[in-house]
Amino acid sequence: MSPKQITRRWFMEQCGVGLGSMALANLLVESGYASGADPLAPKQPQFPAKAKNVIFLFMAGGPSQIELFDYKPQLAKFDGTLPPADLLKGYRAAFINPNSKLLGPKFKFARYGQSGAQISELLPHTAKIVDDIAIVKSMVTDAFNHAPGQLLMNTGTMQFGRPSMGAWTVYGLGSESRDLPAFVVFSSGAKGPSGGDSCWGSGFLPTVYQGVQFRSAGDPILYLSNPKGVDRELQRDSLDAIGALNRGRLKTEGDPEIETRISAYEMAFRMQSSAPGMMDLSTEPKHVLEAYGAEPGKPSFANNCLLARRLVERGVRFVQLYHEAWDQHGALVRDLTKNCHDTDKACAALVQDLKQRGLLDHTLVVWGGEFGRTPMVQGGSDGRDHHPNAFTMWMAGGGVKPGIVMGESDELGFNVVKDKVHVHDLHGTILHLLGFDHTKLTFRFQGRDFRLTDVHGSVVNSLLA
Repeated sequence: MSPKQITRRWFMEQCGVGLGSMALANLLVESGYASGADPLAPKQPQFPAKAKNVIFLFMAGGPSQIELFDYKPQLAKFDGTLPPADLLKGYRAAFINPNSKLLGPKFKFARYGQSGAQISELLPHTAKIVDDIAIVKSMVTDAFNHAPGQLLMNTGTMQFGRPSMGAWTVYGLGSESRDLPAFVVFSSGAKGPSGGDSCWGSGFLPTVYQGVQFRSAGDPILYLSNPKGVDRELQRDSLDAIGALNRGRLKTEGDPEIETRISAYEMAFRMQSSAPGMMDLSTEPKHVLEAYGAEPGKPSFANNCLLARRLVERGVRFVQLYHEAWDQHGALVRDLTKNCHDTDKACAALVQDLKQRGLLDHTLVVWGGEFGRTPMVQGGSDGRDHHPNAFTMWMAGGGVKPGIVMGESDELGFNVVKDKVHVHDLHGTILHLLGFDHTKLTFRFQGRDFRLTDVHGSVVNSLLA
């Protein structure tokens, strides 16, 4: 065909494959897959970072801020009375009638540390670290049920299919560990999170960035050990053959998921040597085990906290601990007491241990759930419903200003009245501490650039050291 015979219609019909290949090649470069590049290789952030690792202590179910951090003497004064009608205008509760009576705090509070933070008697160990943490009493969210709330806190949206914060972090920074996954998840408590695996999924990012769930006793992943009759040499030969086939297919197809498969095989092989030693808590000194309340071989939140420290020591980028037991619609006193007994000591020990080892400066620790609990009663006189309008979280290390209490809710703990922090603001602040402008850490999908904070979020500068 002569140049004069080339038409626009012919060009679009005949050259579409070539254009598609060009687009795919560009996406592979952006994702770190081009030319055999390792997508988990360490990457530089957009600007100098304060934090390089994150441990998220996720108290799934919605801890009651009123019983733990946000003491309300006026709520105690008006216990058993109806809330003001103007306070309930436009308010929607998950299960209770908003006109339910007010319920005063069930536990005593006292002031601790130089900050004078008010902490519940249920958290005696957290009370000892108040000068190392920043307490945020002005969190708000858009969701008032568990699965949407957990998805929003973890992925920035209430919809399934979006990348989790851990996946975004690994996508942006890669990993400093070659023998362990970049993003590790543990789960303890009565059950797993309501949001399921999507809370640590990779969404539309390549699946190499998703979280890997570990068990806290035995092999961290099922079937990690070789079956009888398969030695390390035979396995290495098998993986080499499978890898060669996969790399040939990758060269032909250019599918990032093939690279994920290759990476997963190799990671599992290396973990057979590295993971057993990492998981063996019996090598820890007795005083460390006692500080956490950890017992080797016995799965617990305490064990998971100690394992989280061991993981960040080994270069794992993001560790998330889920403890699903905080949904007290009834039996508030009994179950909240148990929850705090199971978690308080280990959370405080983790912060102290990281600090003692010089790891807290670059490890960001975040504590909190998907929302809080209502000032109104549910379940007779011993329960609270879900409450998105005001709840409490705390952060430590990794560039966070220590020993501060930020934000304020009204005298009944119903709405935030000072320094409101939305979930999107929290995400933007965490990414900032990791060295990213949250508006510029993006991934192109379905024709537009997506980000963790969507089109929202501001960095909370008052939290920065």
